[in-house]
Amino acid sequence: YYEAYYLRALKVRALIANDFANVFKECDCIVTPTSPTPAFAIGEKTQNPLAMYLSDIYTISVNLAGIPAISVPCGLSKAGLPVGLQIIAKAFDEEMLLKVAHAYEQSTPWHKEKPKI
Repeated sequence: YYEAYYLRALKVRALIANDFANVFKECDCIVTPTSPTPAFAIGEKTQNPLAMYLSDIYTISVNLAGIPAISVPCGLSKAGLPVGLQIIAKAFDEEMLLKVAHAYEQSTPWHKEKPKI
């Protein structure tokens, strides 16, 4: 019973990794929001597992594919909460990923901003 689900999950994981590999034939990196919303208060969504799951929606496929990604600051929301930019690279291309992230941070002021607490 569980073995069937596990084997199915492995197939889905392979499909996701293959889709990313095909995309990286056309580009060096992918840039997305890290999260669809700014951070929520600690404990705010614990009674809503779906909301918590959806807050990771942009990072889940990357983790399943086993490819490198990094989140860098890219601004503040209207409420003053930090917003992240996710940069994704092809498998085993961490060097390029870190160079892109560093170049982005050097060309923007966001890594110096601190939200009000």
